[in-house]
Amino acid sequence: MKILNVNMTIDPVSGGGTAERTIQMSKFLIKADVECTILTMDLGLTPELLRELNGIDITTLPCINKRFFFPKLSFSMMKTIMKLVRAVDLVHIMGHWTIINALIYFAARRLDKPYVVCPAGALSKFGRSKLLKTFYNFLVGYSLVRHAAFCIAVTADEISHFQSYGVKREKIIVIPNGINTENYLDDDINAFRDKFGLGDNPLILFLGRLNLIKGPDLLLRAFCNVKEKLKNYHLVIAGPDEGLLAVLQEVAVTHGIADRVHFAGFLRGADKSQAYHAADLLVIPSRKEAMSIVVLEAGIVGTPVLITDQCGLNEIERIQGGKVVSASIEGLQEGLIEVLKDTKALKFMGGNLNIFVKDRFLWDSIINKYIQLYNQLLSVSTSALRRSETYR
Repeated sequence: MKILNVNMTIDPVSGGGTAERTIQMSKFLIKADVECTILTMDLGLTPELLRELNGIDITTLPCINKRFFFPKLSFSMMKTIMKLVRAVDLVHIMGHWTIINALIYFAARRLDKPYVVCPAGALSKFGRSKLLKTFYNFLVGYSLVRHAAFCIAVTADEISHFQSYGVKREKIIVIPNGINTENYLDDDINAFRDKFGLGDNPLILFLGRLNLIKGPDLLLRAFCNVKEKLKNYHLVIAGPDEGLLAVLQEVAVTHGIADRVHFAGFLRGADKSQAYHAADLLVIPSRKEAMSIVVLEAGIVGTPVLITDQCGLNEIERIQGGKVVSASIEGLQEGLIEVLKDTKALKFMGGNLNIFVKDRFLWDSIINKYIQLYNQLLSVSTSALRRSETYR
């Protein structure tokens, strides 16, 4: 079996959760003796990332516009895409609003290759460029999703997104995001605290893109409002800047807590693992998200979480692994006060979340769900081909 994984970028900085999922899925497919190729753009392919993907064939297309991930179109590029699709048994398309996805869709249809799509919450027109997204769907987006052999939702909440595109329920399968435990073994808390000058203060951690959709502004303003009730706590805001850094810094200064708010930038590798281990609480204040991988990353090290009801994992409250609040300043500040009032309860929640993540979200088991799906699709495709040959 040969799989082509398609994602506009596997750059961890700009690609976020979809990049991480593509990387880990590809690694675990290879580990399961499934041939796998990645098609992406030539962004963020650092030596470190290439070492992590050693043994996986990667084909890159030149990007001429980083905001819209627009590739340099040419005859040779289309020839490359057709060659890649022709060489595999099945195509797995990640995300939604990209030219690469459209080109792969046309190639798969032309060559009669089965493909699956996993937008990971991207189908709704949330955020910027709504007019362009409407135009994209009119030209290709709706057809791309409707003609997929299967549509993969990362949570049950996403099922309705596919149905709004005209997809029948029986063509939608839920396969959640996964976590690779090997990436979060470094627990040198002191190294992290020393590197970022954090001292011995208890820490609240935000980890994600500094973008309105991720809600770091909501968290910071909530923290400002309860600063007197959480006098010992410091807030670490870690992630690449997507236009909010200067605003966040100004808010911290204006409220007189610049010495308690630390901007750590993008964290990867040991720094990221240490950050999760060092944090007393991870907060995910997202305004909109299909399923937060960051919850899984915190859970694998036993760090409890405070999340909004837009993160796709409301069940963590049921298993007492964290608290779910509204995506608002008021909701977050009330959550901070309630969760941090009892340090013993924090450890209890962290332990519950750890069990929950290990039981349901390890890539070792998640990848088997993908392989079962692929085998099912290829079996159906082979049977259909045999029937068509019989009637010739």
